[in-house]
Amino acid sequence: MVQPILPPARTPLHADHIALRARMAPFTGWSLPIEYAGIRHEHLAVRRSAGAFDVSHMGQIETRGPGATALLQRLLSNDVDTVAVGGAQYALLCRPDGGIIDDLVSYRLEPDRWLTVTNASNHRVDLAWFRDHAGGFDADVVDRAGDFAMIAVQGPSARTIVASIAGGALPERFRAGSLPVAGADALVCGTGYTGEDGVEILCAPAEVGAVWRAVLAQGAVPCGLGARDTLRIEACFPLYGNDLSTDRDPIAAGLGWCCAEATGFIGSDAVGLARVRGPSERLVPFVVDGPGIPRAGNEVVDGGVVTSGTLSPCLGRGAGLAYVPTDAASPGSELVIDVRGRLRRATVVTKPIHLRRKPADG
Repeated sequence: MVQPILPPARTPLHADHIALRARMAPFTGWSLPIEYAGIRHEHLAVRRSAGAFDVSHMGQIETRGPGATALLQRLLSNDVDTVAVGGAQYALLCRPDGGIIDDLVSYRLEPDRWLTVTNASNHRVDLAWFRDHAGGFDADVVDRAGDFAMIAVQGPSARTIVASIAGGALPERFRAGSLPVAGADALVCGTGYTGEDGVEILCAPAEVGAVWRAVLAQGAVPCGLGARDTLRIEACFPLYGNDLSTDRDPIAAGLGWCCAEATGFIGSDAVGLARVRGPSERLVPFVVDGPGIPRAGNEVVDGGVVTSGTLSPCLGRGAGLAYVPTDAASPGSELVIDVRGRLRRATVVTKPIHLRRKPADG
C-alpha cells in the first residue's frame, strides 16, 4: 500500500517566519526557515551580538518516577547521578555495539523527573528506545514533543536580551530553571548549539509567539537553519546524521569524554573496548588552506570523508569536520580533499574553529 505524502509540519512560529520573509524549506519533516537576511549576516550577528532560532521541531521526552534516574543511567552514556536538580547534561544514546542512536541533552527538573531534548529526526526512535528499555524500572516515559515550542537565543548579548523580558535570574551554563519570559511560563536552559553563551527557552506552543517577538524587539536577529549549521561547524559540534550515526562509535567521534562506562549504560562494553583498542579513524576539524568550500561526502584523498563542510564566515575560508585515519588526525596534519573534482589542501586544526579568528566589526 502506497503511503500518502504528508506536507511538512509547521511550528507555531510559521506565520512569523513568513511575515519576516524567511526562505523556508523542508527539514526532517518540518517546514523551517533556512535564512532571513542571509546566512553570513545571521552568523556574524550571533558571534557579535545575538540571534534567535526557532527550534520547535526538536523533541522532548519526560522520564519520571522513583526509577527515572536509574533508567536514564542505563540508557545514557554520561553519569546522570552527577547531575543535581536544576542541572543539565549532554550524553549519547548507544546501541549494544556502541553505535550512536542520538545525542541528547537532559535536564533534571526534580529529583525523580527529567526532560530530555531529542533531535527531531530521531525523536520517534529515541522514544521507542526509552520505552522498550523501561521494563523493570519504576518510571514512566512520556512523549512531551507536542507540549513545547522552543527557541534559542545565542550570542554575547543573548543573556542581556532575555533578562530584559524575564521575571527572574537566568540560569547559568548547563543549568535550567522555570521563570516567566515575556508573559509565558517557560523553562529556561543555559544551553545552546552555536559555541556562544545564551539560553534555550521552552514554553507552551500558544505562548511562544510572544516570546519570539519580544526577543526580536530587544535586538536579537532572526536566524535560520543555515546559520545554525555554519555556527555549529565552527564550534565543532557534531550533527546527527552527518557526523554521528549508528555506524560510528563515541571514541572515533571524539565524544569519549561524555561516556562513563562504569555506569553500565547500554553499549558501555563496546565503548570501553573501543577506548582500549583505540579508534582506526577520528572525527577532526579542518580548515582549507586556499579556495574551495568542502561539503559532506567529499572524499579525503589517502583515506577519510568529510561529514560536515561549509564556508566559515569567521575565517572566510572553507572549513569542516572529517573522519580521517588516526595517523592523520593530529593538529597540523595535512589533508587533500576532493571538492567536486578539484583537489584542495587542508590542515587539521584544534577545536573550536571559530576562535582561530574572532569576527571583526563592520
